[in-house]
Amino acid sequence: MKQEYLLLGEIVRPQGIRGEVKVKHYTDDPERFFDLEDVFLKRGDKYEPAVVTGARVNGDDVFLSIEGVNDRNEAEKLRGVQLWVDRDNAVELGEDEVFIADILGAKAYDTKGNEIGVLKDVLTPGGVDVFVFKTKKGTLMTPALKEVLLVMDAEAGRIVLDEVKLEEVGLYEDRHS
Repeated sequence: MKQEYLLLGEIVRPQGIRGEVKVKHYTDDPERFFDLEDVFLKRGDKYEPAVVTGARVNGDDVFLSIEGVNDRNEAEKLRGVQLWVDRDNAVELGEDEVFIADILGAKAYDTKGNEIGVLKDVLTPGGVDVFVFKTKKGTLMTPALKEVLLVMDAEAGRIVLDEVKLEEVGLYEDRHS
């Protein structure tokens, strides 16, 4: 289930008059942009290579300079364009980490082998991520805790959840009859 490209963020607007752009980032570490050199600008179904010539971070705000974008008018043309990175330029993950893109669509099972559902989304409200599964009973949300998520196998598209802990912390969305 590994994706060739990973989403880093979206250009939201020009910043200043020299072609810099403000980026809404989708990474948990905005400082990763300091080491970023090569990106892909996604327009429609096409990924266009681009070179990052400068980056700065101010709190949670990310600003980039992109080769060939030298004024506000050129930067304005990039509004709404997504920034992607290929696997060669992605950050290295820790031993127990996976890219969200690689586990979306994974089937979830409990430790007894019963199918729970399919991972549809991962919410990142800050602190602990929340996994959102589509199940036969409706939408199930659970915090991404090691006690709950026992196995996340991106290669096999498989997640194993502890059914006892899931019963304690899992939450089905309200259904109206």
